[in-house]
Amino acid sequence: MKMIKHTPHLVSCLAMVLMTCFFVACTPDDMEEELGPVPTSDIVTFSATPSDDNANIINFQNQTPGVIKALWDLGNGTTTEGTNVSGTYALAGDYTVKLTVFTKSGYTSNTQTIHIDNTDETLLNREDYNFLTGGADSLNGKTWVFAPVGPMNFGGPPEAPSSWWSQALAAQNDCMKDDKYVFKLQGFGFENKSGGSMWGIADGQENVCVPQTPAANSTWTLYEADGKTMLSVSNGETIAWDDDEGTYEVVELTENRLHIRKVCCGGGGVRNYVLVPEGYDVPVVEKPYKIADIYDNFDEEGNIAWKKDALTLKEDYDNPAPVPVNTSAKVALYAKQEGQPYAFANMFTDFDHKLDLRERHVFKLKVFIPGYNDFETAAGESWVTDKRLQKQVSVKLQDASAAEPWANQVELKQQVNELDKWVELTFDFGAAETISRKDFDRIVIQVGGEGNYVPGIFFLDDFELVK
Repeated sequence: MKMIKHTPHLVSCLAMVLMTCFFVACTPDDMEEELGPVPTSDIVTFSATPSDDNANIINFQNQTPGVIKALWDLGNGTTTEGTNVSGTYALAGDYTVKLTVFTKSGYTSNTQTIHIDNTDETLLNREDYNFLTGGADSLNGKTWVFAPVGPMNFGGPPEAPSSWWSQALAAQNDCMKDDKYVFKLQGFGFENKSGGSMWGIADGQENVCVPQTPAANSTWTLYEADGKTMLSVSNGETIAWDDDEGTYEVVELTENRLHIRKVCCGGGGVRNYVLVPEGYDVPVVEKPYKIADIYDNFDEEGNIAWKKDALTLKEDYDNPAPVPVNTSAKVALYAKQEGQPYAFANMFTDFDHKLDLRERHVFKLKVFIPGYNDFETAAGESWVTDKRLQKQVSVKLQDASAAEPWANQVELKQQVNELDKWVELTFDFGAAETISRKDFDRIVIQVGGEGNYVPGIFFLDDFELVK
């Protein structure tokens, strides 16, 4: 086969030809002509036509030429996208509709005010409105308070473990406990009755009681955005956390339960709030108390759904040493990262029943602790006596419904002195004061100790309640 050799001179000539073609084909004037001028607001036009069936339902049509995308703020709390959209306006009054269009050259917006002559009571008779406000017959609206038993969390990472999502009101700041929020159908009125203070930030300090003066003539809005139902309150009012950003995702809204969710803290945390009508007695659902098998060998599907708290957990990791006492193909990789945020790393599982340990209370677990971990560096919480990474496995039994599940836990620790090999450990919770309890519904496994900031990699396998 004949090879073609590209000499430096030939390559240079080719490059010059290509660059010449580029400049000839793509002059700045040509590019501007292709893209067109940067759009200005005066080009944005749209029609607003009352529906034939109901004058309070307005059909909007974008009439702006050359539009790639059209985004609408309908002035009633609803945002949507499309060339043709419609908006419902139950109350008489003026509404400012904003259309933002995107073209090849950029984007711009324009607004138009539409006037609704009469209030249409039939449009107010919606199930979600009635759940939130009590409906047209509740002239004083409906008052919501925090559910005393939760479950809820008032901060934490987006994937907060269920231990964060089980907090009860009793564990929260005192200024939250008297919060009340009134939603009225008449005028979509909203009242913040927080007793003069709300939980929030003051002078740069978080999680403190902040003086709060309710704003006058505040309103609420339920609307759809990005496939989610949203609840918004006006005039800088908020629910639970005083940050002047009163917009929440509605996770659940029924006659006796309002669960709202909010991403906060620059996107680094999520807050879930569960509210119930004032005076409503939240039914307590008791978990059954029973004996059940508990096992996971990480090769086959066990009956445990593991969760993680500040931990990297991979449940189908190749066995680093498939030799006795553990020849399994797959094991669990348990990786604790460096630093204070990972000082309490653990894996845990919650059960739909309370653990009856009277007849069976012995757990077994295999662990492989690599010798390459750093067991000498000392860094950790001030209360920790030994701030080094520990050659240790801890199994804890907890009540997941408690505000502080760790406060009344039972913990067994096993030291591991043999590194770079599989070791089988036994945890016997047969003490009389333990097996007599009927509140355990969570098992926690923690490797490497608690309260230290030192990273560590460990491997686990064959966790089982044996007898």
